[in-house]
Order: sequence, then C-alpha cells, then structure tokens
Amino acid sequence: MSDSRDRDDTAIVWFRRDLRVHDQPVFEAAAARARRALAVFVLDEKLLGPSGAARRTFLFRSLRDLDASLGGRLLVVRGDPAEAIPKLAGAVKAGSVHIAADFGPYGRERDEAVEKALGERDVDLVRTGSPYAVEPGKITKSDGEPYRVYTPFSREWAKREKGAPADTDAATVDWMDPSEKDGGPRAVTIPGDESVEAELPEAGERAAREHWEAFVDEHLADYDDLRDRPDKPATSRMSVYLKYGVIHPRTLLGGIGTSGKGAQSYRNELCFRDFYAAVLWFYPRSARENFDPKFDRMPYDTGKEAEERFRAWQEGRTGFPAIDAAMRQLRGEAWMHNRMRMAVASFLVKDLHLPWWRGARHFLQLLVDGDLPSNQHGWQWAAGTGTDAAPYFRVFNPVTQGERFDPQGDYVRRWVPELAGIEGKKVHQPWTLAEPPADYPAPIVDHKAERAEALDRFNRL
Repeated sequence: MSDSRDRDDTAIVWFRRDLRVHDQPVFEAAAARARRALAVFVLDEKLLGPSGAARRTFLFRSLRDLDASLGGRLLVVRGDPAEAIPKLAGAVKAGSVHIAADFGPYGRERDEAVEKALGERDVDLVRTGSPYAVEPGKITKSDGEPYRVYTPFSREWAKREKGAPADTDAATVDWMDPSEKDGGPRAVTIPGDESVEAELPEAGERAAREHWEAFVDEHLADYDDLRDRPDKPATSRMSVYLKYGVIHPRTLLGGIGTSGKGAQSYRNELCFRDFYAAVLWFYPRSARENFDPKFDRMPYDTGKEAEERFRAWQEGRTGFPAIDAAMRQLRGEAWMHNRMRMAVASFLVKDLHLPWWRGARHFLQLLVDGDLPSNQHGWQWAAGTGTDAAPYFRVFNPVTQGERFDPQGDYVRRWVPELAGIEGKKVHQPWTLAEPPADYPAPIVDHKAERAEALDRFNRL
C-alpha cells in the first residue's frame, strides 16, 4: 500500500460482472489507492436490451442483494457508461475508477471509451482481476498464437496458478454515501422484477455460496458419472452465479480440490468456460459468425415450412419427446441441462437445417445464465462450425439421446405432461405405441433421412 499521504481522497468501484463483496481484488486495489470509494452500477441499455426478462430480473435481484451487503450505499445510475462514469468521477473528485477487466467484444470497446474519457479528466481506469480463473489472452501456444482446440488449451490451463480467493468483505473499503455526491448522473431505483414465467434460482452472493456448498456435499462425488443425466439433480447449476460474478471460479476451484473423478470433471467444465472466453477474445467475430469461415457457404432451409418447424422447436412440439422436454424446461426454468443443450442444438441445425445463430439468439433471450462466449461457442460446437477438430460427423439422434440419458423417461414425463401416462423408456418413442397419445404431435421430420441430408450438405463443402 502506498503512503497514506499519497492516497487519493476518493475512488470509484464500478461493479459489472462481480456483484459480491467477498473475494474482491478490486476492493483491495481501491483501498490501496484511496481513502474511500463510491460503489456504482450502470444500467446500460446496450446490455439490458438483448438480455431477456429472466436475466434482467436475476440481475436486479443480485443488485438488491449487493446493495444490502454494502449497507445501502450502492449508487445505481442509467445511461452510457462512457458518459456516466466520467461524470461521476468529476462529481466526487475521484482519482481512479476500479474494475474487474471485461473481455467480451462490447465490454472491451466500452471500457476503452470510458478509459479515454477518464484520461481527459486525469483519472485512471484500474483493471484488477477478471471473471475467469485464467484471464483470456494469457494462454497461448509457444509461438504466441491462440489455441483453437480445447484439449491442448486445457493442458496449459491446468498448469496455471489460479490464485487463492482475496480476503475481502464489505468493510475492506470505506464506502461513500451516494447522497454525498454533488452532481453527475442522478441515482435511480433498482428496477423491480419483470414478468417471467420461469421459476428462477435465488439470487445473490449468500445464495450462491450456500448452493455451491450443498452441491459439493451432495453431488460432487457423483458428478462425473451423473452429469449427463437430465433426470437427476446432478449438476451444480452455478452458471448463473458465475455469469454475474456473485461468486468467482477460483472459489469453486478451491472448494473441490484436485482428487476424484467428480472434482476433475468439474474442473474441466470451468476450463471450458475459460477456453470459450479466450476464443472470443482472440476471435471476436465468432460471436456472430462461423468460427470456421468455410461453413459460410452452408445452405439452410428457408420458407414457410422452415419457419413452422422453427416455431415447433421453440415451443417444444417437435414430436421428439427428449427435445420437447428440453425446450419446455428452457421456458419453465430459464435453464436447460447441458446434455440437452447439445441435443436440441444438433436437432435444430442438423435435423431442421436451420442456422445455429437463430438457436443461439433464442437461448440468450430465455436463459437466466445466458453468457455470450459459452452460448455462442457451445452452439458452434454442436453445429460443427466451431473449434472442434472433427465436428460435422456428429449428429445427435434425438431418440437415443433420450433413451441413453433419461433411461426411465422421468425427465420427459416431468416436462411433457401429454406423455405422463407412458411408463419407462417407451415414452421416448410414443409413435410406436398401439394407441399413441392423441394430444402429442407425431415427429415433424424423419431423423434418419435428415441426418443423411445434413451429412450430404457438409460433405459438399
């Protein structure tokens, strides 16, 4: 820490994807630089607009939890951060603004604009840490080129020091009461919940930590064996808490150790999160375009029938029970099991011959944990246009996926009540019954034929 005589009187701590008070290196940096700090969150329409009601509601709930942790001293303003943050810095005479670095395409541009505007006021933008275990851009090949395939990236990731959680809480910083500021953007009330048909998880840092501890105690040991089973409560569902930074991945890594198949499998999932963030850092166009440009020539179905099939997929009425259960889970919980995310993505692209970005956009509208790098690159993995080494031969069979990972049909019966009366695995092929349910549709496509068509289209490239 610098000599107290050299410290600024005031700093700003600008929260974004780090809505917590524990394990906050940003707090340590702000406390070392200034005697007190103003806590700020900016409601940015460029991020709120595309988020969907579930994500916005979870964000607002997390902000209310953070405000309570800070004793009601979180200043929330609305506007363009490139205008709002410099004006606030001027209003409180801040010498520095402290953030955790953002590595998404929009976040990078926004922070550069804020940094430029602050520089004109002789205010520093100080980046400390990030939402990732290993920051995007830190892991490259020996020649400096980025990794394009997960496995070699994961080997390097495993060698990197992830660091211990920072020892912080709300008292680490002497927080300025927002009512003391003179000028700048006016404070706004944190918005209330929006109309969301899904049942959302409890928001906030305390909920995240309790949820994580329960997962470690009850499910981590079986995670490797059961994580692909949507009929079991075997996954951690921590993705939404990581999305908003109410908990940091290093806290999760520190809580599982390195021994056991469950722990190693979970570490791999956290590594995948870092990998996709790194891919987006080096290839920002991949958020909207094919990672492998040769797939730009892929022909997709269009017209009235294609649109009707897309709506059937969205609404969970394709006639394939596992697919329909997953799409209804998406609406019912604003979340979907990861195995089923792969299955429904494969079905959209390779059975319905529709572009991956339409499905990715639909997911981001509905998912409470919708996160740009993981969502877009997960979709590209399933579509065969992304970072996988040999992707396009992989065409998920929507029936066998259900039979293998929902062997007794419990997942389907939960989300597709029209099939609740069918026992066992027969629920995955209701059209084979002597009396198929009258209120459930027949399959909208012949999977065998569409698989052959998909492979033909890929091979023509």
